[in-house]
Amino acid sequence: MYAIVDIAGQQFKVEKDTKVFAHRLEGKEGSKVTFDKVLLLDDNGKVSIGAPTVSGATVSAKIVSHLKDGKVIVFKKKRRKGYQKQNGHRQSLTELLIEGISATGGAAKAEKKEAAPKAESAPKTEKKAEEVSENLVTRAEHRAEDAHVEVNVDALLHHIGTALKADKQELTKISGIGPVFEEKLNTIGIYTYEQISKLKATDKENLSNLSGITADKINDEDWVKQAKELMKDSDNK
Repeated sequence: MYAIVDIAGQQFKVEKDTKVFAHRLEGKEGSKVTFDKVLLLDDNGKVSIGAPTVSGATVSAKIVSHLKDGKVIVFKKKRRKGYQKQNGHRQSLTELLIEGISATGGAAKAEKKEAAPKAESAPKTEKKAEEVSENLVTRAEHRAEDAHVEVNVDALLHHIGTALKADKQELTKISGIGPVFEEKLNTIGIYTYEQISKLKATDKENLSNLSGITADKINDEDWVKQAKELMKDSDNK
């Protein structure tokens, strides 16, 4: 029986009663350690491959001693620069004695980890319910705002009155009103100069909401004044 186990960032193929030298581990000499990052397990021909680790498999070992590896010479040189440097390095190691390999030693830990998310499922459901309720309230507020706009439009039509299409006049003669905006005015029942001459501040704001033309632009171009002048011209004719 053997296993491929991750110890301090290194992978080792271990069997019972074998020794390995890994990077320095915490712990005193003679203490026991357990490794649960088993990547592969061969149990008498039955091979289990982890994804990424084998669930429940563990490797137990004993710290035999702490020591240092042989010296490694590190030499640096830059030619034609007069630079060279030499250092030595000895890696700190821990000698381990593998005492056993278990295929089910970590089963209890794995079950506890899986049980934790189930306990947290209830709060998530409550949170989703709160988000849904907030979305419904927001949609209701938007619908209320839309309804308020419709009431303003009805008030505008009631105040101005609805003219007959037979009395339709060329609204494009007023500076700032083009063919597209003239059609929009016609759709809400505005056909004559007289209707525009009777526009009030609230009516201009409602028109700006409907068409996208700001109330300031309507005031600057003074549609009411232009409409009254056009009415005088038509009366003189």
